[in-house]
Amino acid sequence: MSKRTLDREEEDRIVSARTNNNAAPAVKGSLDGDAQILDDGQFSDTFESDEEIVELDDEDDEDMELDDEGQLLEVSEEKAAELLRKDQEASNVGKDGKELYLPNISRPLGPDEVLEADPTVYEMLHNVNLPWPCMTLDIIPDTLGSERRSYPQSILMTTATQASKKKDNEMIILSMTQLNKTLVKEDEDENDDDEDNEDNDDDPIIENENIPLRDTTNRLRVSPFAQSNQEVLTATMSENGEVYIFDIGPQSRAFATPGYQIPKTAKRPIHTIRNHGNVEGYALDWSPMIKSGSLLTGDCSGQIYLTQRSTSKWTTDKQAFSVGNNKSIEDLQWSSTESTVFASCGVDGFIRIWDTRSKKHIPALSVKASNTDVNVISWSSKVGYLLASGDDNGSWGVWDLRQFSADNINNVQPVAQYDFHKGAITSISFNPLDESVIAVASEDNTVTLWDLSVEADDEEIKQQKAETKELEQIPPQLLFVHWQKEVKDVKWHKQIPGCLVSTGTDGLNIWKTISV
Repeated sequence: MSKRTLDREEEDRIVSARTNNNAAPAVKGSLDGDAQILDDGQFSDTFESDEEIVELDDEDDEDMELDDEGQLLEVSEEKAAELLRKDQEASNVGKDGKELYLPNISRPLGPDEVLEADPTVYEMLHNVNLPWPCMTLDIIPDTLGSERRSYPQSILMTTATQASKKKDNEMIILSMTQLNKTLVKEDEDENDDDEDNEDNDDDPIIENENIPLRDTTNRLRVSPFAQSNQEVLTATMSENGEVYIFDIGPQSRAFATPGYQIPKTAKRPIHTIRNHGNVEGYALDWSPMIKSGSLLTGDCSGQIYLTQRSTSKWTTDKQAFSVGNNKSIEDLQWSSTESTVFASCGVDGFIRIWDTRSKKHIPALSVKASNTDVNVISWSSKVGYLLASGDDNGSWGVWDLRQFSADNINNVQPVAQYDFHKGAITSISFNPLDESVIAVASEDNTVTLWDLSVEADDEEIKQQKAETKELEQIPPQLLFVHWQKEVKDVKWHKQIPGCLVSTGTDGLNIWKTISV
């Protein structure tokens, strides 16, 4: 699977959301079709005959028409009502004339139709246009505190471009402030003064610092130990096979310090990993347990390299971790509880568990997770034995790593699995503040939010399905559907509960739903 190619055609931004049975967006557009009107049972025929018309006088037939007239009319009305009901069910048109559009289930949108965001289900929704498409992003931890719920919000993040010419590529560090609440309440008479700055209509303030790059960036990751006022280690994996490690701390400090001059050295990488040769890759992850810096990188030939820092020197192991099948490594994730353990996934459909202490540099366990490419994985930071994965068919699931054992390796099944998406999964991420909530991005232009703690027999779920028949097709664990063109990556903000940033061909979306 190629997750690198993005379409540069400009299209309208599309957002879809569902929080409950009345939170579906309306579809704008027109439905063209031919309608036949039956007027009191009278039919006209355009065919005219020159032949003589012979009338048969049959009194019995005339009596039959009179006797059955009421019955025939009743049958006609029943058929018309049945046809109307089927037509309404086919298009999911409600009594209010608005279409209940179910992403990945309803008919595809027409060429002149777009989905509008429902402002009553987004607590915050902002769109940022970028000069080039970006297929990866990450959040930079700041010093503004955790559990931030009041508005306006501020976000510090970084992304990297996929420019049409290699020389135009760059890493972009963004400071976004004055991000106000955009929620529109259904009851307009409700008092909105219960939160500070809720009625602030000031536009967001966006500042940026750029670092030139030699090539397209496939994957970018910020160290979990980064601090905006100190060191911000950021690694980028390039299309040319090189991995660059930057310290973008000076760029981050420049936003908070007027007049601060960024040193020229800060625009150059502090280390370059060249062990992959000219083989590009997508897999990249910083250890959440080794503060000095421990980075895993995986390429399209199946090679995984470990790079670590001791004092100020970076060292990459000469021997790669590999199974020798020459199959691309698509994603890597360090364990959140064990400093020497990591997981990988790839185009061979396997999820593998490795230990950096292994002298042979081979996996300790390998589980067949899919019959197609496994594109992404996410290791829960709240529950150390849970690992989520998403594949090329649009299927994603959650694995209990306690079931991964040598004597059970061929019988392992995911503890939860969903086939809701109709395109390849491009990003998956456990909510760092809620162990049961997961964000999933797909090539079907949606980001979905799921709550695995929801039970299928929940009384509220049953009531919603009874009131809205179409919801029977929706998994009860599905919380929300966000629509974004060719979305490639999504990240939770660890300091703003429920806030996500996603990237696609229409730029960046900064959003927070009323569901999470």
